[in-house]
Amino acid sequence: MAPVVLALSRSGEAVAHRVAAELGAPVHGREGRVERADVVFADALAHARDLFAAGIPVIGVCASGILIRGIAPLLSDKRAEPPVVSVSDDGAVVVPLLGGHRGANRLARRIADALGGIAAVTTAGDVSLGVSLDEPPAGWRVSGAADPKRVMADLLAGVPYVLSGQAPGLDALATRDGVASADGPEGEARLTPAAGGDALVWTETRLALGVGCARDTAPEDLRALVRDTLAEAGLRPEAVACVATLDLKADEPAVLALAADLGVPLCLFTATELEAETPRLATPSDVVFAEVGCHGVSEGAALAVAGAGANLAVTKRKTANATCAVARAPAALTALPGRRRGHLAIIGIGPGQASWRTPEASRLIAEAEELVGYSLYIDLLGPLAAGKPRADFPLGGEEARCRHALERAGAGARVALICSGDAGIYAMGALVHELLDRGPAAGGVSDAARRAEVVTAPGISALQAAAARSGALLGHDFCAISLSDLLTPREDIVKRLHAAAEGDFVVAFYNPVSARRRTLLAEARDILLRHRPAGTPVLLARSLGRPDECLAHRTLETLAVDEVDMMTVVLVGSSQSRGYGSGEGARIYTPRGYARKLEGQDGGA
Repeated sequence: MAPVVLALSRSGEAVAHRVAAELGAPVHGREGRVERADVVFADALAHARDLFAAGIPVIGVCASGILIRGIAPLLSDKRAEPPVVSVSDDGAVVVPLLGGHRGANRLARRIADALGGIAAVTTAGDVSLGVSLDEPPAGWRVSGAADPKRVMADLLAGVPYVLSGQAPGLDALATRDGVASADGPEGEARLTPAAGGDALVWTETRLALGVGCARDTAPEDLRALVRDTLAEAGLRPEAVACVATLDLKADEPAVLALAADLGVPLCLFTATELEAETPRLATPSDVVFAEVGCHGVSEGAALAVAGAGANLAVTKRKTANATCAVARAPAALTALPGRRRGHLAIIGIGPGQASWRTPEASRLIAEAEELVGYSLYIDLLGPLAAGKPRADFPLGGEEARCRHALERAGAGARVALICSGDAGIYAMGALVHELLDRGPAAGGVSDAARRAEVVTAPGISALQAAAARSGALLGHDFCAISLSDLLTPREDIVKRLHAAAEGDFVVAFYNPVSARRRTLLAEARDILLRHRPAGTPVLLARSLGRPDECLAHRTLETLAVDEVDMMTVVLVGSSQSRGYGSGEGARIYTPRGYARKLEGQDGGA
């Protein structure tokens, strides 16, 4: 993901904008201290923490300690953490703090070169060897049985190695004491212990793998065809830059599994784009043209990726259900043409505050190219929404909202559909899947949208947040009922109210009232009063996790409709729910029954 440059003071503002111009990155500035910024924030530590949690590289023009204190609570796995770089206010020193082997060292050197400063790189391999063995340059992949960290440690300790072949960045090792040079195949470099053992391999990615298959081909069938084809041609799987195919196969399980197995992107082309490759095909087919609109899928897709100067290293190979071909490009494939499979993330952001948003949700939002949702929910994202194209829809535009998100994903975009609370609880998750289930003929979405990848990131629901704020009211069986009769017939709601009352569930009421609907909440109260005490605890929780959050404790008999609005979730205890304390220390909970369990154990003793 693109980095963000933080400017915390007037003294470092000019340097921040120079860094941003070099990287094509936005500037986020401290409120009241920076004159010009793309995004303004009030709390530097919280802002850095939010960006880091979303996986966004952070470049702070500030003291290193500020960034360290901000992100320290989130540090866990260096293999998954984004780069973090600090830059002094005068630009003289650039320090990669985290993610040295995930781009921070490269960023630091690039920034230092642009500013005329010094990159204070401290990673052992970069300092002593001039290269990071686990971070090959673009167009190369690291593989082999040897662990890059172990090889790096060996070289630093003077263990003899043999370098076979050539690769950018490894030439410095060839002159190092204890490293012998040997010839190797083009496009490959191997570091092998002189005494024998596992090798570390760098391979140039110059191969484009084109595939085609019948619908619902078994993944193992396509996998076996590709494996055997590469082996017979003497081609390394690590040299494959991507899997390419017709866009109609965007959701084909065998194709998706193959790309995942090889650890490479999937590149998709329209039939028209593949038909343009017909003059270069070795085995054009009128049968294929009649079926999908182009004379060859596997050969055409491989050539479309590899470019004008490419040739077919392997012409079409086929089985009963699958085909594959391999094109060799004249240079490493670093910028891949075609389009990706579209991606829709249905994201629950919780009640609103960033600290209640899951890291998965933050990451998916940061990775999204477009945001779709109710305007208030997108606004709650703060810095994560900055600079991203957004499609705002009003309340009441739910189907249009979901349809737009799906169709944009169908066009190949990476889209985040933003929901409050949990996306699967009275939110857009169910409607998205309903539109996918309907199909085009029944008013659903296009076939292209149905081929997009759809994932859901859960969030903290309003009922969870309310219960946590007040104690543990959901400690035993509970249910949720929406009191809106816009989508659910009133008689069905009443039937569920009676069932919940008779079952003695703790009940969470969503959509309790609106300007038009004022009677169902009172009716629900009266139904519940027939089955549980008048003093049953009730919680009114409004705007949870936001600056205007408000909690009010009531009893079932004193629950008043006029105290409730659409921003309120109402939690009503069961007959077993209890309260203790008073004022701000008041707490309500529903016992699970541990006291009875302990009494039974004592009796048995």
